Amino acid sequence: MKETKPVMSGAEIFFECLKREKVEIVFGYPGGATLKIYEKLYDVDFLKHILVRHEQGATHMAEGYAKATGKVGVVLVTSGPGATNTVTGIADAYMDSVPIVVFTGQVATHLIGNDAFQEADIVGITRPITKHNFLVRDISELASSIRKAFYIASTGRPGPVLVDLPKDVINSVCEFEYPEKVEMRGYKPNLLGHQNQIKKAAERIRKAKRPLLYVGGGVIMSGGYRELHLLAKENNLPVTMTLQGLGAFPMSDPQSLGMLGMHGTYWANQAVNNCDLLVSLGARFDDRVTGKIDAFATGAYKIHVDIDPTCIDKNVVVDLPIVGDVKHVLAELAAEISSPPKIEEWWEQIHKWQEECPLHYEKHDGKLRSEFILEKLSEFTKGEAVIVTDVGQHQMWTSQYYKFNHPRSHLTSGGLGTMGFSVPASIGAAFAIKDRPVISISGDGGFQMNMQELITAVYHKLPVKFIIINNSFLGMVRQWQELFHAEKYSFTDLSDSNPDFQKLGEAFGMKSFFTNRPEEVDSILEEMMQIKDGPSLAEFRVEKEDMVFPIIPSGATIKEMMTKRLNPKEMI
Repeated sequence: MKETKPVMSGAEIFFECLKREKVEIVFGYPGGATLKIYEKLYDVDFLKHILVRHEQGATHMAEGYAKATGKVGVVLVTSGPGATNTVTGIADAYMDSVPIVVFTGQVATHLIGNDAFQEADIVGITRPITKHNFLVRDISELASSIRKAFYIASTGRPGPVLVDLPKDVINSVCEFEYPEKVEMRGYKPNLLGHQNQIKKAAERIRKAKRPLLYVGGGVIMSGGYRELHLLAKENNLPVTMTLQGLGAFPMSDPQSLGMLGMHGTYWANQAVNNCDLLVSLGARFDDRVTGKIDAFATGAYKIHVDIDPTCIDKNVVVDLPIVGDVKHVLAELAAEISSPPKIEEWWEQIHKWQEECPLHYEKHDGKLRSEFILEKLSEFTKGEAVIVTDVGQHQMWTSQYYKFNHPRSHLTSGGLGTMGFSVPASIGAAFAIKDRPVISISGDGGFQMNMQELITAVYHKLPVKFIIINNSFLGMVRQWQELFHAEKYSFTDLSDSNPDFQKLGEAFGMKSFFTNRPEEVDSILEEMMQIKDGPSLAEFRVEKEDMVFPIIPSGATIKEMMTKRLNPKEMI
């Protein structure tokens, strides 16, 4: 006897699919094109819907949730401006390989292309910034499209997928059938690396005199941090990490060289410049790491492990590519190395570089410095917090002075560099993380870009600690203006236009603090950590003209690294 399939509306199919995908939380904002979905949502009890205050905030919340958990973040918005407001968050997720699925309402299919009210071609708009996107024109395709969306977003190199839902499709009915398996021609992520390539890599590591592991966010996304730790510790290998890779290997471990690249540590960059073997693990050789490509690690044999074959040789031509999931490849690689390399002299050289040019800031002039706050925060939380940074100087200082010892403890916007990321992303993370503090760190400029989402944190009583590093400037832009643009500080001074952030926090209904004195930092941090029944905010007024060092000028080489502010008589 033929099995009878249930007949469901599009809205019912939508939620049944989310249930099958084990979705627990959706970040959204209702509108005309999604009213039928929100009508059904009224009776749904298996997931939590978070009403945001702006659709960009929804996408960043989904990113924060996904980065903190490894699960797919989900967004639901209406058509037209609701959809277009998600574009920045989608682009951010695409650049940083974050698995999110964005559902957008759309006008009825017969109105598409007619400039109907609140119509926007969101599929066309987002095609360059999504892994894939769907315009569901027939309700019979709805379940399979949603199934494919979650599969694509979470497999291979993760990324955002958009599903556009016309109003009439949501209102229609059909028999419901959920595909258990997904078969897509041309999309078959390769998990296992080529065995011969892995054996060659193992032999290269065994024979190397100056090896270096260059670790990217792919190690964290794949869950390969235990395998990385085993490989590094068993073979005494130095480890340097990208901005997105921080926490993949404990930064308090003596084998950690910290971050490399434009604002990386002096010794990490010197190690890159002088190594004879560079093993890239889940990283993409982006320009903020390489600087001038022709001068990047010129004496090194380069091995590149990545699940995305399009990343191989894209920026830097490598000697030995291994396409596969970095977790699997790391496990096989560690098992293949018969004996650790003899690199005592290499470690001696690295230690000399560490002594030659340590991270430094002025500590004894009585002024409040950003580095001091972040150093104190690291000591206070013992590296156990989830830190969500915005974009700018504070982001780089955090990467230098906060000791990230766990994966998924450092959430930031890397590839796109999206100001306004931290406030909503920390809220998204806080819905998932309950056993550790979630701390948002923003500059005064970036904080104002999505500060409307503070009300979301207050309403849901999320104990997020919002920290504002206020130097009354668009600090990183100002730094570049001083160093590379003739000290013409064009439209970067915010001192005459910034609000009173302490009063702003209080207006939103949260306990708020202010100081510009180093001796008050400890007590403020301590009090903030004690607040468990809602968010809190602290404004730290720091020195206006401080700059992030080291810095490698854009397009320059490691040899041109600047480690301090130069006086007029000194040359770069």
